[in-house]
Amino acid sequence: MARTAAEAQAGAARTAPATIGDSEFDRDTAVTRKEEGVYEAELAAGWTVLHAVNGGYLLAVIGRALGEALPHPDPLSVSAHYLTASEPGPAVIRTQIVRTGRTLSTGQASLFQYGEDGSETERIRVLATYGDLGTLTGEVRTTALPPAMPDRDHCLGPDDSEGPIPGEAAITGRLDIKLDPATVGWVVGAPSGKGEMRGWLGLADGRDPDPLSLLLAVDALPPTSFELGLTGWTPTVELTTHVRCRPAPGPLRVALTTRNLAGGFLEEDAEVWDSADRLVAQSRQLAKAPRGA
Repeated sequence: MARTAAEAQAGAARTAPATIGDSEFDRDTAVTRKEEGVYEAELAAGWTVLHAVNGGYLLAVIGRALGEALPHPDPLSVSAHYLTASEPGPAVIRTQIVRTGRTLSTGQASLFQYGEDGSETERIRVLATYGDLGTLTGEVRTTALPPAMPDRDHCLGPDDSEGPIPGEAAITGRLDIKLDPATVGWVVGAPSGKGEMRGWLGLADGRDPDPLSLLLAVDALPPTSFELGLTGWTPTVELTTHVRCRPAPGPLRVALTTRNLAGGFLEEDAEVWDSADRLVAQSRQLAKAPRGA
């Protein structure tokens, strides 16, 4: 039976990609201003890894609050210290303007959650500098190159695995990830030992990347500890992200590397490249290695 015009239109709406400002990511990172410098948020359960809310998602939530509090629109440098693990549910973000200037402004923010007894716990504290990425010069001098990896169609996602992927979490359903086959030995119990992770990254509903979603992108892939033969939760201690320019539409390429694991901690360096072959974000984080390291 032929579909009616209304049915066809409804089907097209369901398959059309989400847009910036009207997507699951935007809804789940939304903040509500309660008073000057104070915002409320609802941390969504869909962005968890094991029992904790993903650190990149948390950074995007706080980044949205700072973007409303500061006079400049875009995050340029964001440094976060993760004090306690965040849980899905209500949160309060308190912001403070540290300095404002013509081209840059700096602010700090803390995210709090409350226990059943009403006690307050600080989850994450951030210091960030914002600017306007649209005003940056076009000059580029770099020796950096996009990560060498296969085309997206030749990379592997959760649906390509015959069984459950170790460490798979709720956040997997929010993302469109295709990993370089050279970095997925851990899935079959044969990690490379190189401390590398590479993949194509997008949001599952097709929303294009923007500066705020880059704060998620630097912490969205499985951790490099998996390719070091260590599975399990790899909690972030500190994460500093630099957003270099507004990304072009289309999928991102993310490359993670770890060169040193010692004393139960590892560093993880991330590079994020857009569809125009531009380095749009970089980060370094310090994380606790999974138990057994």
